[in-house]
Amino acid sequence: MYEIPRANERVFHDRFRDHALRIMARHGFAVRSIWRSEQEGKVEFVYLIDWPDAATMKAAWAAFMADPEWAAIKKETGARHGRFVDAISDRTLEPLPWSPDRAGAGG
Repeated sequence: MYEIPRANERVFHDRFRDHALRIMARHGFAVRSIWRSEQEGKVEFVYLIDWPDAATMKAAWAAFMADPEWAAIKKETGARHGRFVDAISDRTLEPLPWSPDRAGAGG
């Protein structure tokens, strides 16, 4: 979950949609859903990624953060528009076997 400055909301979304998603896919990210929320006057951007295991998640994040194209895009857009993120809050969710989105659920 990202708290994003309202002034840069549009350019944040543009950068994520036009660049981050494409580069993340190259590194094995399976982004399943993306949401926007407003809470107590703050704009939040939330997305859900599906990982097969923790080791894959860790390796993919390291590769994405080290990607030279992503580094260049962040540098260029940051220089042009300023700060894109006020705060980040990560969560790792572990699905329960009886969750409706899991095969064989219902039990």
